[in-house]
Amino acid sequence: MDHSKVFAMKLSKVYPLLVQKAERKGRTREEADTVICWLTGYDEAGLRRQLERDVDYRTFFEEAPQMNPRAEQVRGVVCGVRVEDVQDPLMRDIRRLDKLIDELAKGKALDRILRK
Repeated sequence: MDHSKVFAMKLSKVYPLLVQKAERKGRTREEADTVICWLTGYDEAGLRRQLERDVDYRTFFEEAPQMNPRAEQVRGVVCGVRVEDVQDPLMRDIRRLDKLIDELAKGKALDRILRK
């Protein structure tokens, strides 16, 4: 499957959608940022820099300081696709982020989302 369109999406376009998804369900931008930073290893300033640079999704994930080793524990279905079955590592990371934001929007406790 060709994922090039997803990889080329600008983080500045995707990020507000992730935040909106969380906020619609009563969660905050700060909680969404916490989830994003937990997965990717960015700190708040690093996330803001990537947004300002207007990087694409591929660059955002490829330049991530360090993907969280507990990310392997993120399992489940996003958009009808089982996260752990996605073969492409970059697409799997993108799906993991989607799954984490879904969990946040569904009201799951932040400690559980962060696999603590």
